[in-house]
Amino acid sequence: MNPHKSSLFPFQLFKHKLLATGGGIAIITTLGLVILWQSSNYLLKNITNLFHYQVTSPQVDTSHLIVEQIQNISELTTTVFVMDAIVPTSSSRKIGDIVLGETKLLYLARGKVKAGLDLSQITAENVKIADNEITIQLPAPQILDSKIDVNHSQVYDYDRGFFNLGPDNATELQTQAQRQTLAKVVDTACNQGILDQANERATLIITQLLQTGGYENIIVNTTKPETCVANQ
Repeated sequence: MNPHKSSLFPFQLFKHKLLATGGGIAIITTLGLVILWQSSNYLLKNITNLFHYQVTSPQVDTSHLIVEQIQNISELTTTVFVMDAIVPTSSSRKIGDIVLGETKLLYLARGKVKAGLDLSQITAENVKIADNEITIQLPAPQILDSKIDVNHSQVYDYDRGFFNLGPDNATELQTQAQRQTLAKVVDTACNQGILDQANERATLIITQLLQTGGYENIIVNTTKPETCVANQ
């Protein structure tokens, strides 16, 4: 036997075992990587399913948008009442109970009364939306403005009496006449139902406004006025 060959035999055997062992390790490592990859893939899939979510369509509270749109109108004047009146006023100059002279002023006045709604009072609670139907509760109508149209008013006659013994107070008498005229015009407007007319007009205007927003079924509820007086 070749001594060199016999000495190489253990080394070759060890080498074969080492290769066999290395191959086994490689196979085991490969299998481990495959199992790890499958496990990771399964785990990743479960995590993805766990955190899976849907993006819903954005929801907008249109009632607030409608309130803002209406409030932008602020005071909605729906009815204007105009009335001309002739108002006499007078004052006297006296000594005790004796009248020395009397001043008379005749004033031709035109008064205007505006009635409507203060839309700033509307809140989201006053607007209800269901499907394609919208219901809105309006505030009570009120007198928004009342004034004398000075461009169409004038002093028709001013007389201080015999020898002009009456007091010279045209400005005071004119102011008094304007005040009386305004009170009379407001009272007449209220008696003729200006606030009820304001409610009717407001219903029509608000309905037309909401129709531009695409609503088909619109219900406008009005509030009955409690009093009819001019705003101070």
